[in-house]
Amino acid sequence: MANLKRNMIELVKNPEEVRKGGEVELEKYWTPAFIPFSIVRDAIGLEAELESGEMSELDMMDKLADFVATNIYAGQFAKEDIYERLHAPDAVETLQEQVLFVARGQQSDSTKKFLERKN
Repeated sequence: MANLKRNMIELVKNPEEVRKGGEVELEKYWTPAFIPFSIVRDAIGLEAELESGEMSELDMMDKLADFVATNIYAGQFAKEDIYERLHAPDAVETLQEQVLFVARGQQSDSTKKFLERKN
């Protein structure tokens, strides 16, 4: 099989336990091996919409979470999982990086490092 560029996102696997002081367990989700070019078009449209500054931050977060869960990760997890299992301090940046991966092929540094160790 071809070695197509992929990206990942990490979500907390056990958020309830962590809130009670438990150890964090992360679950990695990989983009599908193939992402249709039509998703690039949608990602660029979303970027333009976000950069226009015409929507509230809440609407922006909803659009990002929905796009990442539905379009990029093809339903491997739900938008609600992003809200409940993505670590808050870097959440918006993480979602934006996911859109940039699709729109421009940019992988996060953590993904690059993980893939380097894996190969």
